[in-house]
Amino acid sequence: MKKYIVFGAIAVFFCFCVGFECLAEELSWQNISRENMDLRALLVDADNPANIYIGASGRILKTADSGDIWRNALSVKGGDPRINFLSFDYGRKDHLYAATGNGLFYSLNRGDTWKRIFRGKDYLESECTCVAVLPGIIYLGTKGGLFTSQNRGRSWRKEPGELGSSPIAALASDSGGPAYIYAATTNSVFINKHRGGAWEKAIIGGLSRRDTIETEGGDEYSDEEELSSGIRHIAIDPRNPDCLYAATSEGIYKSCDRGRAWEAFASYGLLNKETSFILFSGRGSLYAISRGGIFEYGGGRWQELSIGLAAEKIRFLASDKHNNLYAACDRGLFKTIRTGYIPAEGTISLYYEGEPGIRDIQKAAIQYAEVGANKIKEWRRRAARKGILPRLTVGLDRSATDLWHWESGSSTKVEDDILRKGRDVIEWDITLSWDLSELIWSSEQTSIDARSRLMVQLREDILDEVTKLYFERIRVKVELDSLSIEDRKKRFDRELKLKELTASLDGLTGGYFSSRIID
Repeated sequence: MKKYIVFGAIAVFFCFCVGFECLAEELSWQNISRENMDLRALLVDADNPANIYIGASGRILKTADSGDIWRNALSVKGGDPRINFLSFDYGRKDHLYAATGNGLFYSLNRGDTWKRIFRGKDYLESECTCVAVLPGIIYLGTKGGLFTSQNRGRSWRKEPGELGSSPIAALASDSGGPAYIYAATTNSVFINKHRGGAWEKAIIGGLSRRDTIETEGGDEYSDEEELSSGIRHIAIDPRNPDCLYAATSEGIYKSCDRGRAWEAFASYGLLNKETSFILFSGRGSLYAISRGGIFEYGGGRWQELSIGLAAEKIRFLASDKHNNLYAACDRGLFKTIRTGYIPAEGTISLYYEGEPGIRDIQKAAIQYAEVGANKIKEWRRRAARKGILPRLTVGLDRSATDLWHWESGSSTKVEDDILRKGRDVIEWDITLSWDLSELIWSSEQTSIDARSRLMVQLREDILDEVTKLYFERIRVKVELDSLSIEDRKKRFDRELKLKELTASLDGLTGGYFSSRIID
């Protein structure tokens, strides 16, 4: 068991060191939109990343030279002019679709000219939230329900039932081949085999509705999409199309049976479980946007990538074939740049000074939970004694047959013919017995084996949790050290996370961790 603990600690430490190298080789972000525009939508040609389209309030801009020159491609007027979503036609990069607050627009010449091909009957139907263009059919999500067109937008059909009356948060389809299409509402995912007829509904459990979301200062968010609870976005794993991920107000959920059954996905490393976007890069990397920033998943944890990103609200992510990230934010479009910085030798050891080591924390956690190996040994030792010690039996018997009898038969005795009390006879015995088979195998050993397996599992779970929390705390300290004084909000989030991790370690060690910290 000690061998497994040591190996586990080494593995976690190795992952931490790798993660530290990633932090040391931290991504920097460059604003390539040239203006502090409030962006809401983004579309990058992954094969030719020089072609980028961005959506702000009332206009779409495009660049053909990676952001050196931007030009206006579409101006949306009237109603709600926001650009909510941009998409290519399936397999055709010269055909573009723009879901806006005032209908769906279409371009067949890479955004040079546009025409509106959908406008709803009311403002809810006109507010288009997402679009998925598959061979022979267009799926359009709106605040007033899901619409489909099989003739390139010349006519539209509104889906019946719940899908036709619920706000559509996101659409997703297989990138390798549109075998299935998924539509997400507030807390449900609808599944349909492409052009296959009826939709199948699956509910993600654990999602609760909230009317408002407040910031630390008590101010409410003004953006409508940030006020909504439930599902915000869905994405399919390109390496395994059966696996679907959902970004929700309660965390990330995962389904590996094409959206029918869902379970909570790992949140370890996220500063805030509330997520709004999920992205799989072409190389299969998994990214998420949460209220704490942009995070990448790997090695069983999330690592933040947006420490140097000068933006408050991140709304959309994209990647290209070079694995570069693009983020559409409230202050423009940002692209990742790798710095290649290598930390000085011995830097990591500075973050351990004045604190107990991981082995001390593990021992304290085992002792506090009373799951040490000695406890099982004591159980077995006591069970072995059972065969040596005799079984003591004490018997007690009372003979009261003649306790009361009638004295008669004589006419000369004075006390004849009366009821007399006889003697009360009490008998007792003591018996000692040995069951020599108990020396070979005790029936209690089976019970001890079952309890020991449960205890070993509990001990491993506690050690795993303590180890993760310990190295996560070191990682947060590294992140804090890399932040500038101007990053007040991010510094506040990490200081709060540091206190949370400290409290968790104290809870698992009975306050041992804080008591051993030297200021």
